[in-house]
Amino acid sequence: MATLSEKPGQRYTVPDWHTNSHLISADAEHQRSASHRVRQEGRVLRNETNNQAKWDEHDNRSRLAERISSVNRWKETLDKCLADIDAEIDALAKVKEEAECALHAKNLPLDVSIECLTFRESRRAIDLVRDPVSEELHKEVKVIEKTKRELQQKVHEAFEQLCLLQEARQQLSSDHRDKVEALDIDRNCLSLSVNSPNISFKVNPTQVPGGSVAPDEWEQYSQCNKERAEAEMKASILLREATLLAIAQMNNELEAQRVATEFALRKRIRDLDRAYDELKWQEKNTLEEIDEVKEDIRCLEEDLQRKIRALKVAHTRLETRTCRSNMELCRDQVQYGLTGEVHELEGSIRALRHKLAESQDALEALYRQLHRLQTDMGYKANSLVLDNKCMDTRRKLLVPAERPVPELDTFNRTRNRGPPSPR
Repeated sequence: MATLSEKPGQRYTVPDWHTNSHLISADAEHQRSASHRVRQEGRVLRNETNNQAKWDEHDNRSRLAERISSVNRWKETLDKCLADIDAEIDALAKVKEEAECALHAKNLPLDVSIECLTFRESRRAIDLVRDPVSEELHKEVKVIEKTKRELQQKVHEAFEQLCLLQEARQQLSSDHRDKVEALDIDRNCLSLSVNSPNISFKVNPTQVPGGSVAPDEWEQYSQCNKERAEAEMKASILLREATLLAIAQMNNELEAQRVATEFALRKRIRDLDRAYDELKWQEKNTLEEIDEVKEDIRCLEEDLQRKIRALKVAHTRLETRTCRSNMELCRDQVQYGLTGEVHELEGSIRALRHKLAESQDALEALYRQLHRLQTDMGYKANSLVLDNKCMDTRRKLLVPAERPVPELDTFNRTRNRGPPSPR
């Protein structure tokens, strides 16, 4: 008959078994209690983290919205500032072009004045006088040269101001582009959610980027750009007003000088006309006087010849009567009469010869005076021709000059700039 065998190993007692059961129950109870506590803590943590995440996300969305609003306000401010500075650049460029045109237009009056002075240098002898016309023409040249220097200075100032406006605009444009880019980035960030497809973990996302600035610095940077642009625009407006005023004043001054010069020139022409007419009248009278003197000389010469022939007759009678003989050779009344006639004729001949010499001297003086009159008339006629040429030349000043085409430069192409972002 087979024998019942027992497994080898330790055998426990019934109390041990009961103790073990109690221990297992106690451990289970403890584990359930611990698990319950963990579950409760987990629920609390979930609630707290959910609330914290929700409020953090809400606060950051609000911050993003506020930041977007702040950046957008500055963008709109910069939009307006860019529009204003573009308009001011265009306005100043137009004024600069007007100043350049005014400067170019002064070449004709200067050439005309110099041409008139050159014409009048061809006057001759006594007519080469420093008269009011010459003084006004020299004054006109000085006024035009002074005007050209001042206009050139205004053009230079406008060019420099345009450079400053362009620099301010570039700074504004750069700030504007940065703000547009920042707006796009922040709006994209605001649109992100847990369901967005393009979210992922990043390497060290909390690091502070290099070159970061504080909000005060950010605000001050845009404020400085705006204030600088406004200051340059204010300076540009003052320069435009000063340039336009200077152009108007210079044009008025030149017009007044032109009127004064032409008044003096017309007066000089009238004086020359009167002087020429006076000389012409003197020439006419002198020619008439010469004709009369020549006629008188001819008559004096004829009378002198008659007196000489009469004297010859008297001499011949006296000489012939000396041939009487004896008592007939008496000093009768005829003898006395012939002797008196000879003396009278000799006196008359001397007087006629003296008067003939005086008349010939007077005739020579009249011829010299006539030559002087005709020479002076030639001077006056030449001066009249020259001054009338001056008047003809100065008529160019009354014809509007052709508007020059200014050279292209950076500042006259402001309309080619790309428009700023929609305002």
